[in-house]
Amino acid sequence: MHRARRPCPTMIRTLYLAGPDVFRPDARARGAALKQDCAAFGFEGLFPLDQNVPPDIREPAAQATWIYHANIALIERAEALLANLDFFRGPEPDSGTCFEVGYAVAKGKPVYGYLPEHGSFAERIRLRHPEAIGPEGVLDARGWSLEEFGLPLNLMLSVPAPLVVGDALAALARLRREQDAVVG
Repeated sequence: MHRARRPCPTMIRTLYLAGPDVFRPDARARGAALKQDCAAFGFEGLFPLDQNVPPDIREPAAQATWIYHANIALIERAEALLANLDFFRGPEPDSGTCFEVGYAVAKGKPVYGYLPEHGSFAERIRLRHPEAIGPEGVLDARGWSLEEFGLPLNLMLSVPAPLVVGDALAALARLRREQDAVVG
């Protein structure tokens, strides 16, 4: 397994809530629940759907541009990022969430991710997406290598961010423990 990360040295109050949760049929309710979970641990959650595209922006490309800039502004405002890194529409996390994680890391913001099960990335793909695996189990269905470093996700997500097995509550509990260790 990879090296344990040290607690974040700065106090975190605000969290950008990244993940494919914005695509759920109950996305706004899910966002409200995530924000309540954050509050229960002493954090303010910033959910992308807390913002609404202005009604005068009707063209889809202009709406997308507005959403992009609004989400970037929320990440800038947040002191850390909490990311749902579960598989989404296949055996990889949501690409938008991956971008947001990378953006936060580049800005020097702590990132905490969560995913539902233990196992290496390749093991998790074999378990949940066997159709994506080739006949011998060592390459994907197209003959490409499976990343196998023993990490739960691609190394570019696993190395910079503590990844918690469980849900948002489990990740928030870890973040709270680490924050308490900083002040304790």
